[in-house]
Amino acid sequence: MEWHRTRRTRSVLIALAAAGGLLLTGCSGGSANGSHSEADRGGSKNGGVPAPAPAPAQSQGSRKAQGDEWTTPSADYLSTFALDVDTASYGYARRMLADGQRPDPATIRPEEFVNSFRQDYRRPDGNGFSVTVDGARTDKPNWSLVRVGLATRTAGQSGERPPAALTFVVDVSGSMDEPGRLDLARQSLDTMTDRLRDDDSVAIVTFSSQAETVLPMTRLGGHRGEIHDAIDGLEALSSTDLGAGVETGYATAVEGLREGATNRVVLVSDALANTGDTDPDSILERISTARREHGITLFGVGVGSDYGDALMERLADKGDGHTVYVSDTEDARKVFCEQLPQNIELTARDAKAQVAFDPHTVAEFRLVGYDDRRVADDDFRNDHVDGGEVGPGHTVTVLYAVRTKPGTDGHLATATVRWLDPGTRDPHEESGELETGALRDSVWSASPRFQVTAVAAYFADALREGDDRWTTLPGDPGLGELHGHAVQLARTTEDEAVRQLAQAIQEAGRGLD
Repeated sequence: MEWHRTRRTRSVLIALAAAGGLLLTGCSGGSANGSHSEADRGGSKNGGVPAPAPAPAQSQGSRKAQGDEWTTPSADYLSTFALDVDTASYGYARRMLADGQRPDPATIRPEEFVNSFRQDYRRPDGNGFSVTVDGARTDKPNWSLVRVGLATRTAGQSGERPPAALTFVVDVSGSMDEPGRLDLARQSLDTMTDRLRDDDSVAIVTFSSQAETVLPMTRLGGHRGEIHDAIDGLEALSSTDLGAGVETGYATAVEGLREGATNRVVLVSDALANTGDTDPDSILERISTARREHGITLFGVGVGSDYGDALMERLADKGDGHTVYVSDTEDARKVFCEQLPQNIELTARDAKAQVAFDPHTVAEFRLVGYDDRRVADDDFRNDHVDGGEVGPGHTVTVLYAVRTKPGTDGHLATATVRWLDPGTRDPHEESGELETGALRDSVWSASPRFQVTAVAAYFADALREGDDRWTTLPGDPGLGELHGHAVQLARTTEDEAVRQLAQAIQEAGRGLD
């Protein structure tokens, strides 16, 4: 984890404002979570001193240490990262707990826990994001949880999106013969084939000890029977050369590339690579041309009780995509019939966020999760640095633990998201801000969805217990009380996903006692 201390005097803020010049995205208005476009920003407040906001002139200084060992940089009030909508870590943890096993703390990524739940953020009308910033005080004096919520527009009807060209890269190695792996993949692909439009296209690549294109890029219209036959013929074979599968998949995607369509590779695997190239960076280098020149992104679907989480996550993060984990038919239905169609279309490319904490009110802060998605502060507006790709119907939730200075009040933080238009590649920004006075008195009196976010983060924190790199979040209620909050929230929200969260916490409590 990474803790940051802000400077003790406001003179630093004045100097930073001067150095940032017109690039400093100041604040206008007094809303606790108001949203401002790039053209609207630049005002000042707090007696003429501009509130802190993202400025590319500052970097994260010397804070490079792991875990709780850190040094205090001379000035660092910024937190910058690429957006991430992965949820595989939470799905896999839930599967492990249901099987009576404790997840490896190294597989717990808190951001994937908090992003596994529906939010009620305001949606923008067009491409890009809305920004919501809110927070609540914890039971630990001077400590709060601050939530940054980003939302894309609502997903339109299927006919409103561009056609899709999807290359399914399916693992048919021997390990995929376990129930809940290849059989689930076949069922899911059959279902999705029936849901895709006639003008969509599908290709299928399989891999075990070697890779093979079993179906070249094929339009759905008039060929669904042929596609179903190819899916039904998938059978488990021998070893796992995942690198060859990904490389052949991208080659097939390039060969069947469709202009004006969304071209995507969908990798379905337990990611237990045991032959050929097993290094994610090396695999990605071999497909770099297809990724960069043709914009073909990767959607990873993890399956199996024994799952190569680290490899799949690395491939998706560096492959401009994201990962989900599927453990049963209901998970598969959600992924292939709801989530994947949402991800066919993009509303933002290379999306990054930067949060600026006000040194006048904030003593220190910690970003919860996003350990592999950190970006240098001065690269926030460098559009050559990869960000995240996000489609319609998505929310991205970011949580911070923040220690405020006793006796201070006023501006607390400004959050800015920057993205490229998926069509024109023009950059856009949107911001939201938070005042100390807008903090709720308690996490457990905040909105139900804020409470769900807190429960998910505290749960991830508990599952990391035993890993010395991490310190408990402030206000941690313990698994017993956390389960009670989750049960009540499941009733309040009437959300099946929250009920499943409560069940997972209960299972973890039995296993960790």
